[in-house]
Amino acid sequence: VPAGVADSKLLTEHRREGIVDALRSWCAAYAVGQASNAEIDEWGISHALGIAALRALNDVERQLGMDGPAGSGRRVDVILDGPNDYITKTLNTFDAPEVPVPANVTTKVKGDRYCAAVAAAAVIAKVTRDRLMVELGAQPQYEPYEWAHNKGYGSAAHRDAIAEFGPSDLHRLSWHLV
Repeated sequence: VPAGVADSKLLTEHRREGIVDALRSWCAAYAVGQASNAEIDEWGISHALGIAALRALNDVERQLGMDGPAGSGRRVDVILDGPNDYITKTLNTFDAPEVPVPANVTTKVKGDRYCAAVAAAAVIAKVTRDRLMVELGAQPQYEPYEWAHNKGYGSAAHRDAIAEFGPSDLHRLSWHLV
Protein backbone atom coordinates (compact mmCIF):
# COMPACT_ATOMS: atom_id res chain seq x y z
CA VAL A 1 0.00 0.00 0.00
CA PRO A 2 1.48 3.38 -0.92
CA ALA A 3 2.61 5.42 2.07
CA GLY A 4 0.23 8.12 3.23
CA VAL A 5 -3.01 6.71 1.89
CA ALA A 6 -5.89 7.73 4.14
CA ASP A 7 -9.41 9.08 4.08
CA SER A 8 -9.26 11.75 1.35
CA LYS A 9 -11.07 14.23 3.59
CA LEU A 10 -8.26 13.95 6.15
CA LEU A 11 -5.55 14.72 3.61
CA THR A 12 -4.63 18.18 2.38
CA GLU A 13 -5.03 18.94 -1.30
CA HIS A 14 -1.22 19.02 -1.58
CA ARG A 15 -0.92 15.57 0.03
CA ARG A 16 -3.65 14.07 -2.19
CA GLU A 17 -1.89 15.45 -5.27
CA GLY A 18 1.41 14.06 -3.96
CA ILE A 19 0.20 10.46 -3.67
CA VAL A 20 -2.30 10.14 -6.52
CA ASP A 21 0.24 8.84 -9.07
CA ALA A 22 1.50 6.20 -6.62
CA LEU A 23 -2.10 5.14 -5.93
CA ARG A 24 -2.89 4.87 -9.64
CA SER A 25 0.22 2.74 -10.14
CA TRP A 26 -0.69 0.55 -7.17
CA CYS A 27 -4.09 -0.34 -8.63
CA ALA A 28 -4.43 -3.14 -11.18
CA ALA A 29 -7.01 -0.88 -12.86
CA TYR A 30 -9.05 2.17 -11.93
CA ALA A 31 -11.73 4.39 -13.38
CA VAL A 32 -13.73 7.36 -12.20
CA GLY A 33 -17.40 7.26 -13.13
CA GLN A 34 -19.36 10.42 -13.76
CA ALA A 35 -22.96 11.50 -14.10
CA SER A 36 -23.86 14.85 -15.58
CA ASN A 37 -25.81 17.54 -13.79
CA ALA A 38 -28.71 16.89 -16.19
CA GLU A 39 -28.68 13.18 -15.32
CA ILE A 40 -28.65 13.97 -11.60
CA ASP A 41 -31.56 16.39 -12.04
CA GLU A 42 -33.54 13.84 -14.08
CA TRP A 43 -32.83 10.66 -12.10
CA GLY A 44 -32.00 11.88 -8.59
CA ILE A 45 -28.67 11.61 -6.86
CA SER A 46 -28.91 7.94 -5.77
CA HIS A 47 -29.68 6.59 -9.22
CA ALA A 48 -27.08 8.88 -10.80
CA LEU A 49 -24.47 7.61 -8.31
CA GLY A 50 -25.35 4.06 -9.30
CA ILE A 51 -25.03 4.85 -13.00
CA ALA A 52 -21.68 6.59 -12.45
CA ALA A 53 -20.41 3.63 -10.41
CA LEU A 54 -21.52 1.16 -13.09
CA ARG A 55 -19.78 3.24 -15.76
CA ALA A 56 -16.56 3.03 -13.75
CA LEU A 57 -17.04 -0.67 -13.02
CA ASN A 58 -17.62 -1.37 -16.70
CA ASP A 59 -14.41 0.49 -17.56
CA VAL A 60 -12.36 -1.31 -14.90
CA GLU A 61 -13.64 -4.75 -15.86
CA ARG A 62 -12.81 -4.08 -19.51
CA GLN A 63 -9.30 -2.87 -18.53
CA LEU A 64 -8.86 -6.17 -16.70
CA GLY A 65 -10.05 -8.21 -19.68
CA MET A 66 -13.21 -9.41 -17.99
CA ASP A 67 -15.34 -8.61 -21.04
CA GLY A 68 -14.01 -11.66 -22.90
CA PRO A 69 -13.54 -15.38 -22.30
CA ALA A 70 -10.85 -14.70 -19.67
CA GLY A 71 -13.47 -12.91 -17.57
CA SER A 72 -15.95 -15.75 -17.48
CA GLY A 73 -16.32 -17.46 -14.15
CA ARG A 74 -14.76 -14.57 -12.25
CA ARG A 75 -16.32 -12.80 -9.32
CA VAL A 76 -16.17 -9.06 -8.68
CA ASP A 77 -16.47 -7.68 -5.17
CA VAL A 78 -17.02 -3.99 -4.50
CA ILE A 79 -16.78 -2.12 -1.21
CA LEU A 80 -18.85 1.06 -1.14
CA ASP A 81 -17.94 3.73 1.36
CA GLY A 82 -21.12 4.48 3.29
CA PRO A 83 -24.33 2.69 4.23
CA ASN A 84 -26.12 2.62 0.84
CA ASP A 85 -25.74 0.12 -1.99
CA TYR A 86 -26.75 2.27 -4.93
CA ILE A 87 -25.00 -0.08 -7.39
CA THR A 88 -27.11 -3.22 -6.98
CA LYS A 89 -30.42 -1.37 -7.19
CA THR A 90 -29.24 0.38 -10.39
CA LEU A 91 -28.09 -2.79 -12.17
CA ASN A 92 -30.25 -3.75 -15.15
CA THR A 93 -32.23 -0.52 -15.13
CA PHE A 94 -32.96 1.16 -18.43
CA ASP A 95 -30.15 3.73 -18.10
CA ALA A 96 -27.53 1.40 -16.63
CA PRO A 97 -24.55 0.37 -18.72
CA GLU A 98 -23.97 -3.34 -19.12
CA VAL A 99 -21.12 -4.63 -17.01
CA PRO A 100 -19.32 -7.84 -17.95
CA VAL A 101 -19.51 -9.23 -14.40
CA PRO A 102 -22.15 -7.86 -11.99
CA ALA A 103 -20.53 -7.02 -8.67
CA ASN A 104 -21.18 -8.41 -5.23
CA VAL A 105 -21.47 -5.17 -3.23
CA THR A 106 -20.61 -4.66 0.44
CA THR A 107 -21.16 -1.34 2.18
CA LYS A 108 -18.84 -0.07 4.89
CA VAL A 109 -19.47 3.13 6.80
CA LYS A 110 -16.20 5.09 6.89
CA GLY A 111 -14.72 2.44 4.61
CA ASP A 112 -12.01 4.87 3.52
CA ARG A 113 -10.64 4.80 7.07
CA TYR A 114 -10.48 1.00 7.28
CA CYS A 115 -9.64 -0.20 3.77
CA ALA A 116 -6.67 0.98 1.71
CA ALA A 117 -8.41 0.21 -1.60
CA VAL A 118 -11.42 2.34 -0.63
CA ALA A 119 -9.15 5.16 0.56
CA ALA A 120 -7.15 4.97 -2.67
CA ALA A 121 -10.35 5.15 -4.74
CA ALA A 122 -11.54 8.15 -2.74
CA VAL A 123 -8.25 10.01 -3.26
CA ILE A 124 -8.18 9.24 -7.00
CA ALA A 125 -11.80 10.36 -7.37
CA LYS A 126 -11.27 13.56 -5.35
CA VAL A 127 -8.13 14.56 -7.26
CA THR A 128 -9.86 13.82 -10.58
CA ARG A 129 -12.87 15.94 -9.63
CA ASP A 130 -10.77 18.78 -8.22
CA ARG A 131 -8.67 18.91 -11.40
CA LEU A 132 -11.83 18.96 -13.52
CA MET A 133 -13.25 21.83 -11.46
CA VAL A 134 -10.02 23.84 -11.85
CA GLU A 135 -10.04 23.19 -15.61
CA LEU A 136 -13.69 24.21 -15.91
CA GLY A 137 -13.18 27.22 -13.65
CA ALA A 138 -10.57 28.58 -16.05
CA GLN A 139 -13.17 28.87 -18.82
CA PRO A 140 -14.54 32.42 -19.05
CA GLN A 141 -18.21 31.46 -18.64
CA TYR A 142 -17.45 29.73 -15.30
CA GLU A 143 -14.92 32.19 -13.82
CA PRO A 144 -17.53 34.03 -11.68
CA TYR A 145 -18.21 30.82 -9.71
CA GLU A 146 -14.54 30.53 -8.62
CA TRP A 147 -14.45 26.75 -9.08
CA ALA A 148 -10.67 26.77 -9.16
CA HIS A 149 -10.81 27.77 -5.48
CA ASN A 150 -14.03 26.21 -4.12
CA LYS A 151 -14.14 23.13 -6.41
CA GLY A 152 -17.88 23.63 -6.80
CA TYR A 153 -18.73 23.40 -3.14
CA GLY A 154 -21.13 25.92 -1.62
CA SER A 155 -18.69 28.59 -0.50
CA ALA A 156 -20.02 32.10 0.09
CA ALA A 157 -18.38 33.33 -3.15
CA HIS A 158 -19.93 30.47 -5.12
CA ARG A 159 -23.41 31.12 -3.69
CA ASP A 160 -23.03 34.85 -4.30
CA ALA A 161 -22.09 34.19 -7.95
CA ILE A 162 -25.18 32.01 -8.42
CA ALA A 163 -27.34 34.74 -6.89
CA GLU A 164 -25.79 37.38 -9.16
CA PHE A 165 -25.34 35.47 -12.45
CA GLY A 166 -27.78 32.57 -12.04
CA PRO A 167 -26.82 28.93 -12.37
CA SER A 168 -24.49 27.89 -15.18
CA ASP A 169 -25.24 25.11 -17.62
CA LEU A 170 -23.27 22.79 -15.31
CA HIS A 171 -25.18 23.44 -12.09
CA ARG A 172 -27.69 20.95 -10.76
CA LEU A 173 -31.00 22.77 -10.83
CA SER A 174 -32.72 20.30 -8.52
CA TRP A 175 -30.33 21.28 -5.70
CA HIS A 176 -30.78 24.24 -3.38
CA LEU A 177 -28.38 26.59 -5.13
CA VAL A 178 -28.73 29.68 -2.95
